[in-house]
Amino acid sequence: MNLTSRQSSILEIVKQSGPITGKHIAEQLGLSRAALRSDLAILTMSGLLGARPRVGYYYTHKSPGDYIATTLGSITVEDANSLPVVVRETCSVYDAIVTMFTEDVSTLMIVSEGGFLEGVVSRKDLLKASMGSKDLTDLPVKIPMTRMPNIVVTRPEESVLRAAQKLLNHQVDSLPVVKVVTVEKTERLQVVGRFTKTNITRLFVQLADTDGVQGGIF
Repeated sequence: MNLTSRQSSILEIVKQSGPITGKHIAEQLGLSRAALRSDLAILTMSGLLGARPRVGYYYTHKSPGDYIATTLGSITVEDANSLPVVVRETCSVYDAIVTMFTEDVSTLMIVSEGGFLEGVVSRKDLLKASMGSKDLTDLPVKIPMTRMPNIVVTRPEESVLRAAQKLLNHQVDSLPVVKVVTVEKTERLQVVGRFTKTNITRLFVQLADTDGVQGGIF
């Protein structure tokens, strides 16, 4: 991680004088607290600094990777996922395309009655299905969809770190969030959410934009 000269100065001040408040750091640098908020946020998010209300900033002796792994490993998919966007198997490819762009998602989840996962369909799948002279209003979405068990899923209790690794390893934009439900002695996967790259991005922004760091509590 490459630090700016100001961030390096902040780090040295905290190493020598921590715990220390943002106000006192700003005084030593001859700046306002507002001017340091983004730098303090970066140093805190990277794991190089810790922050406690009414105490101040302190040096953690950790690397940025240690902090990120610990933080993302403690947050569950349930804390960060979005509502699922689903259609039934009987939905046409045309209606699936309309739903996808209306809801502004990259993947639709195909479910049966009861919300049980039957498949997923991506923008690429729908693009391929729309090529040629087919009537998209008569072509069911179950034709181009990817079916179980060839679908990567996540669970509400799984860590966002593990779910993010699945997104990267399988090169997909979205994972169905499912829970196991027993129906007539058979285990089925019921869709309860979706976990996407956008959820990961939003989570990083939320973690960086905490009241304790950017709100100027210190």
